[in-house]
Amino acid sequence: MSTETNGRTHANQPPFRSGFVAIVGRPNVGKSTLMNQVIGQKVAIMSDKPQTTRNKIHGVYTTDDMQIVFLDTPGIHKPQSKLGDYMVKVAESTLQEVDAVLFLVNAAEELGGGDRFIIERLKTTKTPVILVLNKIDQLQPEALLPIIDSYKDLYPFAEIVPVSALLGNNVNTLLTQVGKYLEEGPQYYPADQVTDHPEQFVCAELIREKILQLTREEIPHSIAVTIESMSVEKNGLVKIGAVIFVERDSQKGIVIGKQGALLKQIGQLARADIEALLGSKTFLELWVKVKKDWRNQDRVLRDLGFRNE
Repeated sequence: MSTETNGRTHANQPPFRSGFVAIVGRPNVGKSTLMNQVIGQKVAIMSDKPQTTRNKIHGVYTTDDMQIVFLDTPGIHKPQSKLGDYMVKVAESTLQEVDAVLFLVNAAEELGGGDRFIIERLKTTKTPVILVLNKIDQLQPEALLPIIDSYKDLYPFAEIVPVSALLGNNVNTLLTQVGKYLEEGPQYYPADQVTDHPEQFVCAELIREKILQLTREEIPHSIAVTIESMSVEKNGLVKIGAVIFVERDSQKGIVIGKQGALLKQIGQLARADIEALLGSKTFLELWVKVKKDWRNQDRVLRDLGFRNE
């Protein structure tokens, strides 16, 4: 005999579980890499620059018996601008909204002040916290136990799971552990949906990722990208117009490059990822504009989509 619950038909099947899980940690410990590994495709941008993620990125993982909505948060750090303040507030507010927290650390580095800073923040929440020791592919197995002990002394973690987000090692074990902390609930998103962000947001993030990869020095933290226009032609071609904002005229010249070479390379790399995302041929047009000191201007931050909820 079959019954239907929350829009799902089943016959003597275990209850469907669902919930929201935050991924927190210092900048550049692999939070976006982990979520992309779980989801199976890129929904959060990756870079070797710290503080790459600026908003809560939602990734959706669905199986026959559970759905996890992951929130990849900005790295918790000591902010040095109003944008930095926004990023930390977003990350910390997330702790109160979820069913479980994944505290991601770089196991290949010593436990430092940044990790202790986050642990102090975690003590303010009653949400179960799972310690995820990332980058175990860079360690000898015997080095892992002392690292685990050093973290266990600081916080009563619900679970401790070593993984390699880059290679996918032990990620399935992590998902099984997360499932233990989900309640019976609805399927929030269709099984084939991997993020709740609009395509324009993801396209802007993919463009920003390429700039992060191709520039150095002060440029990475001084850029923002907005999609000004997005349309589909009759032949299926997607036309996108995007603006890259920088803070100073000198930065504009760096992003454009000699005779436009760097901007062209940014466009070519971003277009390849956008076409994979959309499944359509894409015409991408980029402009670079200066908004002086935009990271410290509340109005500009709001216009660019950085809003504290």
